[in-house]
Amino acid sequence: QVQLVESGGGLVQAGGSLRLSCAASGRTFSRYAMGWFRQAPGKEREFVAAITWRGRSVTIAESAKGRFTISRDDAKNTVYLYLNSLKPEDTAIYYCAGGQFGSSPAEYAYWGQGTQVTVSS
Repeated sequence: QVQLVESGGGLVQAGGSLRLSCAASGRTFSRYAMGWFRQAPGKEREFVAAITWRGRSVTIAESAKGRFTISRDDAKNTVYLYLNSLKPEDTAIYYCAGGQFGSSPAEYAYWGQGTQVTVSS
């Protein structure tokens, strides 16, 4: 059983940066792949990035490639998402998730409550 809590969202101007954090409870964090998804109003939940439980492999959505970076620190039970060169279309609630490595929400069993990212033009 794992609980995830996101933080680090906020309001930023276009071109700015944010660091999102996801803190996990329990000692089984290192056995889960971790992913980040986002959901904008009126839109379906969209894959952003994922990282394996070993932290050696990552996958990034095409819309985020070159701008976003995912990493994890298992000693701190935390996964990070670095958002750079933000655009207004990046505005969404960002969710972290734990489960199997993949790009589909169905592959993740545990979800955080989300953190709001708003990018102004």
